[in-house]
Amino acid sequence: MTQAPRRAGRPAVLSVERIVAAAVGILDAEGPDALTMRRLGADLGVAAMSLYRHVPNRDALVALVVDRLFAEAMAGYTPVSDWPRALAGFAVAYRRFLLAHPRAVPLLATHPVDVRLATELISGLLARFEAAGVPTADTVNAVQSVGVYVLGHALAQVGSTAETHDADALRFYDQWFDAGLRAMVTGFEQQLAAAG
Repeated sequence: MTQAPRRAGRPAVLSVERIVAAAVGILDAEGPDALTMRRLGADLGVAAMSLYRHVPNRDALVALVVDRLFAEAMAGYTPVSDWPRALAGFAVAYRRFLLAHPRAVPLLATHPVDVRLATELISGLLARFEAAGVPTADTVNAVQSVGVYVLGHALAQVGSTAETHDADALRFYDQWFDAGLRAMVTGFEQQLAAAG
């Protein structure tokens, strides 16, 4: 059964959710430069001005997109064991998402996720630090440092001139990432043990 076409002159139903989903689609397909209000309006079948009833400007749209992407990245992440293993698991899950969405990496690397949302999304990881008696400031330093490492490493990989399907290049980036992550997590373990 075919769907009846929308009557001419009837405006498309817009919502913040639909706008953000379309923006993520453009970002995934073509990258941050293609994400303009005009292009977004065209993809949604509305005038760009209609978008401003739901999203005040492009900066606000980008913030919503970044939050949505981070939420998707954390959707499959479940912290396990103690905080060092949970922190490493966070890094691996985040990197996996970033490499699956390479055109989104520059945006995530240059626009912060909403702090309250991020705290909620990684509450299980934060709870592992708390259970071990790690002070909040040290927890924030460790998690943010590893998050920035993941973003920087992903940015280096997706911005590389090497072919992404080249097995040797992939092995190189995987080994480099793993070595750096182990060094960071071990370093924080030693630092926090010394402080305790």
